[in-house]
Amino acid sequence: MPEAQTFRLFSQPNRPLAVVLGTNEIASAVAVRLAWDGYFVILSHDSHPPVIRRGMAFHDALYDDVAKVDGIEGRRAESLLEIAVLLGRPGCVAVTRLQLTELMAVRALDALIDARMQKYHATPDLRRIARATVGLGPSFVAGVNCDIAVETHPDATGRLLRAGATRAPDHVARRLGRAGSERFVYADRAGSWRTPLDIGARVFKGFVIGHLDGAAVRAPIDGFLRGIARDGTDIPFGVKIGELDPRGRGAKWTGTDERGRAIAEATVRALRSRIASPVSATVAAAH
Repeated sequence: MPEAQTFRLFSQPNRPLAVVLGTNEIASAVAVRLAWDGYFVILSHDSHPPVIRRGMAFHDALYDDVAKVDGIEGRRAESLLEIAVLLGRPGCVAVTRLQLTELMAVRALDALIDARMQKYHATPDLRRIARATVGLGPSFVAGVNCDIAVETHPDATGRLLRAGATRAPDHVARRLGRAGSERFVYADRAGSWRTPLDIGARVFKGFVIGHLDGAAVRAPIDGFLRGIARDGTDIPFGVKIGELDPRGRGAKWTGTDERGRAIAEATVRALRSRIASPVSATVAAAH
């Protein structure tokens, strides 16, 4: 497809453009919902924190692996031209390492959603970068660094804030089956992560699931790997590198979950309050 023809894809008035910051499971749930709503969607990767719930995310598209979430396919793009080509394909979102400053060269953004879930990082003012900016989770203040904020705290998931700050992290993990915080594996040091295992592997307490900076890392409980950092990832100290699902036959490690869908629906509500919905009858009928 010639370059001029390709970039005409971005000028379709009935297809607004959304950039989602992050390639984790929350960013991916939002991307899926926006794609259903008729948006062109670009996910911009951020390396912190590492993505562990990769079966629920588009993250692995960055490595040319199959990355499908709820019927939407994520494909890697390394240039603006490649992004434009991918967004011309039905049911496809672009996943890129290009950063926001580079993506702003495509055209004026209709929506910008910060879904990086960086709980302890200062967040810059994203307003006026797009027609509507939405911040997900801690560190957002509606009217200060985003237009609308979405709560991700378990007690208020999906609540919209048009003024004021979202809740600070409370360091309490929500329950998954019988397990709370004990299902997570944290990095006790910085270093290169090496593992032969992938999402969905069944392991038992004490089993070595990988090596961080050469030191063995063991499963804290029995279960299926709901999350595990990709082999070869550089890991900073203190972040999650693994998650076990103890629910046996009820374990799930692919597709969106209830929390992700609730946050995605709230994001769409926030955008619709500022931008007319682009959804077509065809898209609406399909979902």
